[in-house]
Amino acid sequence: METWRLIDTGARSAAENMALDETLLELRAEGKIPATLRFLQFSRPSVLVGHHQSAREEVRVDYCRAKGIEINRRLTGGGALYWGTQELGWEVYLSKSDPRVPGRIEDLYRVMGEAGAQGLRHLGIHAHFRPRNDIEVQGRKISGTGGTELSGAILFQGTILVDFDVDEMLRALRIPTEKLQDKEIESVKERVTCLRWELGRTPSPQTIKAALTRGFAQAFGVCFKNQPLTPEEEALLQRKLPRFSSPDYVFGERHPLPRRKSLTSILKAPGGMIRVSLVIDTRTRVVSQILITGDFFAYPRRTIFDLESRLKNSKATPTHLEAIVHSFFTENKPKIPGVNERHLIQALEEALQKMDLLPHGFDEEDTHHLFPVLKRFEAVRKPQVLLLPYCAKEIDCFYRTKEGCDVCGRCTVGDAVQLAQSFKMDSFTIQNYEELESTLEGLKRSGVETFVGSCCEPFYGKHRPDFERIGLPGILVDVERSTCYDLGKEREAFEGRFENQTHLNLPLLRKVLEYTHG
Repeated sequence: METWRLIDTGARSAAENMALDETLLELRAEGKIPATLRFLQFSRPSVLVGHHQSAREEVRVDYCRAKGIEINRRLTGGGALYWGTQELGWEVYLSKSDPRVPGRIEDLYRVMGEAGAQGLRHLGIHAHFRPRNDIEVQGRKISGTGGTELSGAILFQGTILVDFDVDEMLRALRIPTEKLQDKEIESVKERVTCLRWELGRTPSPQTIKAALTRGFAQAFGVCFKNQPLTPEEEALLQRKLPRFSSPDYVFGERHPLPRRKSLTSILKAPGGMIRVSLVIDTRTRVVSQILITGDFFAYPRRTIFDLESRLKNSKATPTHLEAIVHSFFTENKPKIPGVNERHLIQALEEALQKMDLLPHGFDEEDTHHLFPVLKRFEAVRKPQVLLLPYCAKEIDCFYRTKEGCDVCGRCTVGDAVQLAQSFKMDSFTIQNYEELESTLEGLKRSGVETFVGSCCEPFYGKHRPDFERIGLPGILVDVERSTCYDLGKEREAFEGRFENQTHLNLPLLRKVLEYTHG
């Protein structure tokens, strides 16, 4: 029976753990270390963003710094993760040529996920792999997985939630609420579980590691031999550590482009959120800067960087950008589970179309707060209806929980109602999601062709497929928040019970109505 190396690197800083990931992957690619299973933990609570993400967009940086939570960047893709000091990580380093390594990415996820689930079952937990990259217990996530590759070697890793602090995760991360609908859950807390909740106790780290080792041994038909890091690994780790400890690495590689100089879009694909930022030279109509971020996985790891490089300095026209993306996918055949070239083309085109708003009185900052529904902005003409969220009414308003507004002047809803009247539009205040859906469907049946509405970006990201399914074109204007999504109250808002007040962006709303009625 083949023997693999087993190493336990203990509790280390986030920078050390990330530097070790690259150290072991490089040495495995060079054939200098054997197939390896590694266990790791963190000496302090940590947040790790995915390789393609912007730390400042995904993490509440000020909160983490105040609480001593370390922030770093993984080699692998996916979304931001919160690690407590009790969480346990496992990693497998193999050659891609190993016959046990499937050729298809989706099959690799399954093989590794089933191995991890098999290990957890030795603890008495009914764990199973759930596509695309989770291990679940009765529908609740207990482990996420992901991987990357380098020169013929792969790193595949997973996280085991042991005694998880969900509240601290919610405070540390800007939770991607757009994901919640796909998981068919009611809240973030209901989508995860941990060993302590499932077993009623917290197993020792040694017990968990022994169970996982047994699971991987059975899944791959190997045995394990405990070994320490080699002197070469230790030396390479020390050489890499300064880079992985630097703000440039953590924040610089995916630092968001200056919002006032960029055009942005957000698109939800089956494989995750795609966010695009473009800086366009308006004189030459050339892409001077581009940033594509999100919580997707991409193989090889440099895929997104290479695509950005292709797109930079290209003509900023839909046909030209589409041709570049198509050529890139044809030549390189990247694997981005749940994301295809059409998703990326659509995200690019939706950012690019905001250029057409600039000659009509909108500035770049305005465009970040406008979201298209079904059609391009220019196709939404003479909207007949303005839809407004109830959460913009005063909390103690008589109409807070019912349709109507007496235009008392105490909140922005009354001002918006008067604005709608000046354009001969009807206005409705929406109390909950079900009412929004029934209102849109009723308007469509009655012959209304387009609408303008107001909601927050997370709501748009989450419910965009619903807007498209209903099929009424429109333009949505972002609200000034804190919204239910910022405060973790989306369930209350869904039911019409959100007890906080948002504010409508009246100047931008006026610009939209002038543009669509001009």
